Amino acid sequence: MTSSVDTPNAAPAALNTINNQASLIWNIADLLRGDFKQYEYADVILPLTVMRRLDSVLAPTHARVQEQYLGFKDKLDNLDPVLTRASGQKFYNTSRLTFTDIATSTKDHAVNLRAYIQGFSQNVRELFTDHFGFMTQIDRLDSADLLYLVLQKFSTVDLSPAQVSNLEMGYVFEELIRKFNEQSNETAGEHFTPREVIRLMVSLLFTGDEDALNVPGVVRTVYDPTAGTGGMLSIAKEHVREQVNAKANIRLFGQELNPKSYAVCKSDLLIVGEDDSRIYLGNSLTQDQLNGREGRPKTFDYMLSNPPFGVDWKKIQTAIEEEHSQQGFEGRFGAGTPRVSDGSLLFLQHLISKMKPEGSRIAIVLNGSPLFTGDAGSGESEIRRWILENDWLDALIALPDQLFYNTGISTYIWVLDNAKPESRRGKVQLINAAGFSRKIRKSLGDKRNEISPEQIREIVRLYREAGEAQSDLVKIFDTTDFGYRKVTVERPLRLNYQASLERIERLNAKKSLQKLAAETRQGLVTALVDLGEDVYRDHKVFERQLHGALLKARVKLKTPELKAVLEALSERDEAGEIVTDKDGRPLPDPDLRDTESVPLNEDVQAYFEREVRPYVPDAWINTEICDHKDGLPGKVGYEISFTRYFYTYTPPRPLEAIQADIRTLEAEIMEMLRDLNV
Repeated sequence: MTSSVDTPNAAPAALNTINNQASLIWNIADLLRGDFKQYEYADVILPLTVMRRLDSVLAPTHARVQEQYLGFKDKLDNLDPVLTRASGQKFYNTSRLTFTDIATSTKDHAVNLRAYIQGFSQNVRELFTDHFGFMTQIDRLDSADLLYLVLQKFSTVDLSPAQVSNLEMGYVFEELIRKFNEQSNETAGEHFTPREVIRLMVSLLFTGDEDALNVPGVVRTVYDPTAGTGGMLSIAKEHVREQVNAKANIRLFGQELNPKSYAVCKSDLLIVGEDDSRIYLGNSLTQDQLNGREGRPKTFDYMLSNPPFGVDWKKIQTAIEEEHSQQGFEGRFGAGTPRVSDGSLLFLQHLISKMKPEGSRIAIVLNGSPLFTGDAGSGESEIRRWILENDWLDALIALPDQLFYNTGISTYIWVLDNAKPESRRGKVQLINAAGFSRKIRKSLGDKRNEISPEQIREIVRLYREAGEAQSDLVKIFDTTDFGYRKVTVERPLRLNYQASLERIERLNAKKSLQKLAAETRQGLVTALVDLGEDVYRDHKVFERQLHGALLKARVKLKTPELKAVLEALSERDEAGEIVTDKDGRPLPDPDLRDTESVPLNEDVQAYFEREVRPYVPDAWINTEICDHKDGLPGKVGYEISFTRYFYTYTPPRPLEAIQADIRTLEAEIMEMLRDLNV
């Protein structure tokens, strides 16, 4: 196995260190071949990488921690303050053995390794025992006679801070995560966002805030509710430290549902000296750990997320809908809930609920569905309406397809800001960056493209300079440009009536007439036959004739029964008179009912007179179907269609070119057949 890291912000010397250490660790996985499946390599290598790094960090204070542990273990119930002070870290290990001691020993490797893990402080110990599930891997390695070999190999990898800085160690760990995820393409996209996508999101997130981030002593919080292995959080802090302000105090917070991803995320923070206590386990949508309770923050300055695409939320539907109905806008989902087949917009609402009143920014990557799925009045449309009417949506960036490991679909970055600068207020910027990609040398699952650093800089430039000029790649819209009013247009019901034998037969299908007494039923048929088979196109005239016939036959019908008779004897007829209610108002024909989507910034009646009336003069707007907010006719909806705004026509290829390709293909097939002696 070989590995090469591309870290554009790292110096050449650092790149050598990163590549060398990552390669050494990556090659250890070769020992597992045959006894472990490829996708299981990470379950062994990542925990041991963390263990080796933590052991190297603790080595200088090992003796001091032992001294303090032996001196106070029988005197204090809580040793954490004493031992963390002795170690100089947010963790410690009380074992008399070190990783190197275990690796170089000639016996009892499994027993010693388990005891060593138990010696860690709880925040580290639970990563190995509860979340990585590493005790099981120890058993497997020991049974396969691999434990000694693997430990020995790891003991030769120098991960001490003197050899590998915190920044370099972060890159090494990130590279290992990436490589292992590439080997497991069926789940890579679930836990891993391509680095170039994260770098683009982070660059967009902090663009425009450089001055605020350069204030001496500045403290800012960054949050990811779908933290995965922690890549977004780590790269966000790295970006600020390297590109904006090296002394900025960036505090990272996150929550992750998958226990192994959670363990990797906390480990990543631990090995680079970050505070891992701000990462929580659980479902952000139903077990929000960062809700203001227990002294934890409820709002954040910056937020990033790559929630799962198109994943249903049926298992948590009851809890979500209860919060929506019971808490409304006091909770997180007051605007509405999307269809149960895709929970992306739930994560977006969750993030919005954590924006600070004085200003926060969000960057989230979603598929195309949240942009346009759902008609006016639907949950999705109402969520978009809530966002746009509050002027939170700042920009949408269409990304190239085939960027992610487990899906080739097109994706979009949403940038939200609840404290937009004056020049961007009431506006939404659309950037078509679908063409900003380059092919990678080898496909990785569905990933065939990547965005280069130069292309990232160009996309960020387009975002930053939005107000200067629009182009084929950038368009600026008012927030109301995405809104429309779906108006119901009615046309009058026109019928003819006839008491023909064929229509009289239809009475048998009417449920309200099936319970009539036999005598009444026979009288009804007799009365209808006596009417003859004349066709009536005036509803009132026929109804008078029908009443007279029923009176003559001494048949009494209830209102629902009379209605059923009229329905059975009628057919639609464009030449018929308009059917009216008792007040003389025309009744609408359900089969001719239609809707018109009127742009929100246009007068409905003017639109109707121009676009509808000339073609159907008898139509009218149904004023009873109104919007729940403003009470005006029609339901308000919002949708954003990139194809509508950035559509470009590609003419078909010339016939001669197609024929030439066919001839070339035929020649290649014939050559293959000759090679096979067919």
